[in-house]
Amino acid sequence: MTAPVAIPFWLLVVIGALAAWAAYDKLLMPALRWFVAGRANSVLDEVSTRLRIGVRPFQRTRRQVLIHRLLGDPKVQAAVEQFAAQHKVPVPVALETVERYAREIVPAFNAYLYFRIGYWIGRKVAQGLYRVRLGFVDTEALKKVPENATVVFVMNHRSNMDYILAGYLAADQAALSYAVGEWARMWPLSALIRSMGAYFVRRNSKDELYRRVLERYIVMATQAGVPQAVFPEGGLTRDGLMREPRLGVVDYMLRGFWLDGERDLVFVPLGLNYDRVLEDRTLLLSIDPNARKPGRFWATWNTLGFIANNLRLMLNSEWRRFGYACVNFGAPVSMREYCAARGLDFQKLSGDGRRRAIAELGNHLMAVVGRIVPVVPVPLIASVFLKHDPNQISELELKSDVEQLIAKLEAAGAHVYIPRRDLDYAVTVGLRMLTLRRLVEVKDGLYAVRQVELPVLRYYANSIAHLLR
Repeated sequence: MTAPVAIPFWLLVVIGALAAWAAYDKLLMPALRWFVAGRANSVLDEVSTRLRIGVRPFQRTRRQVLIHRLLGDPKVQAAVEQFAAQHKVPVPVALETVERYAREIVPAFNAYLYFRIGYWIGRKVAQGLYRVRLGFVDTEALKKVPENATVVFVMNHRSNMDYILAGYLAADQAALSYAVGEWARMWPLSALIRSMGAYFVRRNSKDELYRRVLERYIVMATQAGVPQAVFPEGGLTRDGLMREPRLGVVDYMLRGFWLDGERDLVFVPLGLNYDRVLEDRTLLLSIDPNARKPGRFWATWNTLGFIANNLRLMLNSEWRRFGYACVNFGAPVSMREYCAARGLDFQKLSGDGRRRAIAELGNHLMAVVGRIVPVVPVPLIASVFLKHDPNQISELELKSDVEQLIAKLEAAGAHVYIPRRDLDYAVTVGLRMLTLRRLVEVKDGLYAVRQVELPVLRYYANSIAHLLR
């Protein structure tokens, strides 16, 4: 009974692999899920006392349950039957496609990852790169939002940092669910983003079946009161100007809103601006028809070079943060009040009438977001330099023109962020950023725009151009 038994080496490898897989599947993963679930529940108990909008039961529902609910949705089932008939495939095959779409879209929210790890990373990254400031907040109007309302933050889109900055500064309000583009669908980033409550969107998909699955998920989340964040522009601004709204996601949200329903749908405008957008040159390059576009290799190489250069500056104690990043929160737009004032009911609209109503709403939302975009030092000073280009200007003239521009902006209702409430300091830090980046050069005490960098300077001035119209 105790005699050794000889087995082939390959069989030993197979047995070892099966044992390792069994330990992983039956011991390690259940223990890890139990540990994370316990931590998540304790975090939920803690944050529920301070959040303005509590974590909804929908967000705590297991992902597999949400996927099954989506698969069983009557409108999804109707779309499956239509797809199967059009493409002459069996219904089970079409259902497999829908399940694949559902698994791609549906998030797996984890409170511990969101409020502990995600918030910590967001705070460290945002404060490490920028002097982060919360500017204007319409506190009284925000207090009037009903606790059971479905709140959607609508914001301008200047940088991929927007996700981090808005999530970090809104962490005491709600656990936001973002619509994230396909750029983030790479492992392990996709798993982390999904656990933060975000859902993936194929921006330009023409697949009607996919769009119906996405629509029904957003309708479910909206009806359940899940706080969301959306960029009506649909993508990053390329030239610094605010883009025309693309309102597919907003349209889907309105399909889950009834005037006499349990919840109001409230859009909260949020404006962001930066002294430096990390992607500025890449974005400008993408719209230059004469520029040679770098391939993926060179884009990665340039990114690594940028990181290496900043690490070198840090090691030499020469690194500075990238100026100010500011966020403003405006007055909410209640869809019950909006529809009542215009005699609208989106549930009764279809075709061209619905498209016109959605377009009008989109223009209204972009207008209220545009009005609260913060004016920070670099865009302010860039606007003055463009006014004088190609002439030189002294620092004294610059300060005088900045003061006049601020008065004009404030008269138009803009929110100007002046660091330390000191105009001289604001001009100094803005000039320092422009000269360090060699967008502006100084000679004999006079400043002038470097003509080769004129597009970059215009990019920053464009971020507040709509406030001067």
